[in-house]
Amino acid sequence: MDLPGKGTPVIVGGDRDYPPYEFLDMDGRPSGYNVDLTRAIAEVMGMKVEFRLGTWSEMRKALMDGRVDILQGMSYSEQRLQEVDFAPPHTIVNHAVFARKGTRPIRSLDGLAGSKVIVHRSGIMNDTLAARGNADNLLLTDTPADGLRLLASGQGDYAVVAMLPGIYIIRENKLDNLTIAARRVATVRYGYAVKKGNAELLARFSEGLAILKQTGQYEAIYNKWLGVLEHNPVRWETVLKYVVAGMLPLLLLLSGTVFWSHTLRKKVAQRTSSLSDALEELHNNQQQLVQADKMAALGILVSGVAHEVNNPNGLFLLNIPILKKAHNDAARILDEHFQANGDFTLGGISYARMRGEIPQMLDEMQDGALKIKRIVNDLKDFSRPGDAADKELVDVNAAAEKTLRLVDTTIRKATDTFTTHFAPDLPKVWGNSQRIEQVVVNLVLNACQALPGRDRAIALSTSAGQDADTVVLRVHDEGTGILPEHLPHLTDPFFTTKRGSGGTGLGLSVSAGIVKEHGGSLVFDSTKGTGTTVTLTLPAARKEPAA
Repeated sequence: MDLPGKGTPVIVGGDRDYPPYEFLDMDGRPSGYNVDLTRAIAEVMGMKVEFRLGTWSEMRKALMDGRVDILQGMSYSEQRLQEVDFAPPHTIVNHAVFARKGTRPIRSLDGLAGSKVIVHRSGIMNDTLAARGNADNLLLTDTPADGLRLLASGQGDYAVVAMLPGIYIIRENKLDNLTIAARRVATVRYGYAVKKGNAELLARFSEGLAILKQTGQYEAIYNKWLGVLEHNPVRWETVLKYVVAGMLPLLLLLSGTVFWSHTLRKKVAQRTSSLSDALEELHNNQQQLVQADKMAALGILVSGVAHEVNNPNGLFLLNIPILKKAHNDAARILDEHFQANGDFTLGGISYARMRGEIPQMLDEMQDGALKIKRIVNDLKDFSRPGDAADKELVDVNAAAEKTLRLVDTTIRKATDTFTTHFAPDLPKVWGNSQRIEQVVVNLVLNACQALPGRDRAIALSTSAGQDADTVVLRVHDEGTGILPEHLPHLTDPFFTTKRGSGGTGLGLSVSAGIVKEHGGSLVFDSTKGTGTTVTLTLPAARKEPAA
């Protein structure tokens, strides 16, 4: 099956009149912040996209009907989480109350009680105010622009609109009799949303957004569309620029002094060195933020999966023991009937056969339900945010076994031969269990992706190093191998040999950073065409963690 957007284009829905986020320009072409962001994500992820912009209520229905694959700008709410899954937000949207000049001022949404309020149909403020009991006093319009024009014409008392679109619409339409009556009455997360269950497409857009933030493209798009409208505090870089500009004449007057020139050069060299170190630290922090965005997307997905799976699975675990007891009670009666009247059918199958199979089926159902519960719990543990400094004694064998349960489906699709060997009495290590599991997940998934066919094998093993001062985990695959010139770059950010199949080059880079945090090493040994062995080495724990 093709990845989303690799064959047929991804249909991206949006609002036709929600400037500056998304709108149709004078020539009827999709434009705005959301549109530029989607195009940039599609480019870095190698996807094809097609835009469909209409009224917001139409677009929400189109997503539910399957006529649209993803909405590029939707405000988050717990109510909407019942229908859609959200990516990590790409923007925070503040809403404001607009009124005609001279209208009674208010301070919050509570001040709207008893007033006629204009809102965007099916928008987040429509949902919010209806939930607060104001449904009978709402005037619904297809677009925010329609709502503000209606307010300017004398209808309604107030309009609740996202602040930036409201300012933009008032300015572009010269609605000079309108003003902001209350700022920031509601602040919501705003980002991509898909119909529940479309996790693969959501993950690709989340990953693309993380890459844009890492490369600086996101900031450029944000500043182009939103920065000019937002009131931002003066940044220290701006202050520094003007301070330097003010000092320049003085420096020119003193430039003739050789001593001052020498001192200035020395200071510049020191500052340049400090700036270089700061930029390097910023680069490292940005890489960690990329992975944090991905884990935030996974956390949102897991919360939905856990809720949807645990509820019916809980019914299985509750009802199956009762069914087993009921069967045991009924079996005596059925056996007496069998002895007195001979064999008979039960569910279309002879009772002589079913009397032995029913208990076995109930046992298998109970075991399966317990396995589902364990997998969901493992997945929740894996995606739970953790502080890198929050370390404890970790059993690497147990962490690896938990990881294999998480990726079991991927392993079974990739190979018919997967073997493990866990060394007994393995020393524990000081570390963060979730982050170590994250490294093992990346290593196993890379091994699966390297196999050209199911007949090739993967092996995972653990062992203690010499004098039991280290713990070693190895993942060996009989895959296509790695070219010698690529080996030194495997942990470089964004280096990947799988760009065409959706690889981003972040997995091993992040893994290397985690291993470094734990004082360990990650070594790759590969021969093109015969396979790869990755060796993860971590220092064994002492009685107390090293200071």
